Amino acid sequence: QVQLVESGGGLVQAGGSLRLSCSASRRTGSMGWFRQAPWKVREFVAVFDWNAATYADSVEGRFTISRDNAKNMVYLQMNSVKPEDTAVYYCAARDGWGSNTSPQAFGYWGQGTQVTVSS
Repeated sequence: QVQLVESGGGLVQAGGSLRLSCSASRRTGSMGWFRQAPWKVREFVAVFDWNAATYADSVEGRFTISRDNAKNMVYLQMNSVKPEDTAVYYCAARDGWGSNTSPQAFGYWGQGTQVTVSS
């Protein structure tokens, strides 16, 4: 079992930047970020496998996922944010490695952190 805790969410103006952090209770395999707007399904944002990152088309070139295995941490650097980025952002992890972008592939989830982008 893994506990995940996100932090770093908040209010930011369009075009600004925000950095989300996720702390895991132990080392995991792949880790990623998903987001969910009110009354919408959870959607993929980014995943970091053992050696590479994969991004949703909507955030490619703007967001960067990184990982610090020594600290059991994963980060999401959000640059040039847009109002449509507004959502609750969830950190997710799985025991194995892979770049699967489906939320069903991830067995561990944080409680989420709210990101609101104002126009």
